[in-house]
Amino acid sequence: MAGAIASRMSFSSLKRKQPKTFTVRIMTMDAEMEFSCEVKWKGKDLFDLVCRTLGLRETWFFGLQYTIKDTVAWLKMDKKVLDHDVPTEEPVTFHFLAKFYPENAEEELVQEITQHLFFLQVKKQILDEKIYCPPEASVLLASYAVQAKYGDYDPTVHQRGFLAQEELLPKRVINLYQMTPEMWEERITAWYAEHRGRARDEAEMEYLKIAQDLEMYGVNYFAIRNKKGTELLLGVDALGLHIYDPENRLTPKISFPWNEIRNISYSDKEFTIKPLDKKIDVFKFNSSKLRVNKLILQLCIGNHDLFMRRRKADSLEVQQMKAQAREEKARKQMERQRLAREKQMREEAERTRDELERRLLQLKEEATMANEALMRSEETADLLAEKAQITEEEAKLLAQKAAEAEQEMQRIKATAIRTEEEKRLMEQKVVEAEMLALKMAEESERRAKEADQLKQDLQEARESERRAKQKLLEITSKSSYTPMNSGMTALPADLPSFNLISESLSFDFKDTDMKRLSMEIEKEKVEYMEKSKHLQEQLNELKTEIEALKLKERETALDILHNENADRGNSKHNTIKKLTLQSTKSRVAFFEEL
Repeated sequence: MAGAIASRMSFSSLKRKQPKTFTVRIMTMDAEMEFSCEVKWKGKDLFDLVCRTLGLRETWFFGLQYTIKDTVAWLKMDKKVLDHDVPTEEPVTFHFLAKFYPENAEEELVQEITQHLFFLQVKKQILDEKIYCPPEASVLLASYAVQAKYGDYDPTVHQRGFLAQEELLPKRVINLYQMTPEMWEERITAWYAEHRGRARDEAEMEYLKIAQDLEMYGVNYFAIRNKKGTELLLGVDALGLHIYDPENRLTPKISFPWNEIRNISYSDKEFTIKPLDKKIDVFKFNSSKLRVNKLILQLCIGNHDLFMRRRKADSLEVQQMKAQAREEKARKQMERQRLAREKQMREEAERTRDELERRLLQLKEEATMANEALMRSEETADLLAEKAQITEEEAKLLAQKAAEAEQEMQRIKATAIRTEEEKRLMEQKVVEAEMLALKMAEESERRAKEADQLKQDLQEARESERRAKQKLLEITSKSSYTPMNSGMTALPADLPSFNLISESLSFDFKDTDMKRLSMEIEKEKVEYMEKSKHLQEQLNELKTEIEALKLKERETALDILHNENADRGNSKHNTIKKLTLQSTKSRVAFFEEL
């Protein structure tokens, strides 16, 4: 009895010691995961678990997002997961998203998984029209998205209609033009074909390099009011704080880079910004909700930290990641070059095989034709021989008749004719006989010459037959030995399969390899600048081409604003640069007077 009670007590205490858990669902841009979390876990515990699962090391760009009362919020790292205002029903759902954006994606995004997650998020934002993208740039971005998904363009595989089920362009762009899906696909495919040779990560990076120059890229917008109560928009991004007119999210009216801001704080709904220059008064604005102020502060702190971090030497961890990324890039480049060489060798082997097969077929046709010519020559020779025999017999017969005519003439001459009439008749017969004899002799001579000519033709036909047989013998001998004795090295018997994969590979990255890679990277930069110019020309050509199909009445306010900026030559970066040329004090005063 005592043993049973002790056993129950031990089991109860063990049960109490077991941590309680709850289920969390994590939604990434291309996957869904579920984890069992302990009640005591803080946000950092869950966030680290997700990053380890994804193999992500550049964690400072990302966060776990959730929605509370129609307001976006981010999980705090130092606060327990269940202490947040998250839904109580399980599984508790969070979205793993990029919270902060880089200034230069190519320089800052090191890991391939980081690049891929950014690519998916930015692509979705463009398609959902959270980032404004002009039509011609939308087509170019779509072509890189297709390259990332399908690899190199192959006209035999990627035939008309292969993009029919793909969402590649914002609906705003599609509705703006009188163009069929086939017409859009044709223009996307034309650019897609030019991206041949780019791997998935390269295509995704090209996408991000274009997207990061869009005016709304990486900007978080919040509705605010200044002291005068003017309704404005606050934009927070990697470069600083920007003030917009609510009707124009493309072009800021005022900008404050992070290096001009000393302190940011809020009290209730009032936000206070302290410039770096202590002689300049602080400026304040009000937001609609306390939750929004919390989010603004989080984004400001995070973006400011990353802004300062970019302007310092890389940490040991980042240096290590960049070194690994360079080695990985070099390895992949070498691997791609090896595969390209092997593919080229295979194509050359297949072309050689096709050429040999074509040549063999040609030789067979020549042999058939020579054989037919030989048969015709033999038939002609037989006919000529037969004709020569007949002519010879005819010549003999004519000679015989000529001899008989001669005998008749002699007999007639020897016959005595008494009367003049008989004599005249006899003379006439003699003349006729002589003429007949002469004619027979001429015919005999002609027949003899014809017989000689036929004999000569027969000899020529037999000579032609001999040459035809000789040529047939040469062709037969050549077709039997040419494939084995051609200039090619012995082709494998299983040529169609053509095994190109080595069983083991090793790479030794020496200094010479890295120097060569650096030279190649510099070369790529020059080529990229030239290609960028070419792409800009193509963008302008496409814009001009489809301009006639535009439905002006369907243009949105952002379309009109973008076109005005393009006409003035204004871009995202030069606009901010112009705004920051003014003194901080004058910009603060301008903000207060808006």
